[in-house]
Amino acid sequence: QVLLVESGGGLVQPGGSLRLSCAASGLIISRNIMKWYRQAPGKQREWVATITPDNGTSYSPSVKGRFTISRDNAKNTVLLQMNNLKPEDTAVYYCNSDINWGQGTQVIVSA
Repeated sequence: QVLLVESGGGLVQPGGSLRLSCAASGLIISRNIMKWYRQAPGKQREWVATITPDNGTSYSPSVKGRFTISRDNAKNTVLLQMNNLKPEDTAVYYCNSDINWGQGTQVIVSA
């Protein structure tokens, strides 16, 4: 059974930073395509970033240059470093691998 558990969300001021974590069990993250998605209130869930087994990364244009996806293989954890946060980044952030989803972690960017 695959379990993805996100953490690291919270309230931050515009321009601030947060680092989200996704701890995985039941799969080896370094052997799987791992993604982050987010869902803002009243909006559809949208893709944010991807990291592949060969360390390829890709980003939504809305976060490129501000967010960085990475892996900590020793901890079997996927990370999302978010810098220069904007109010429009406010959303619940979800970790994903294939059909598996975490429960999400809330990020609120507000003054």
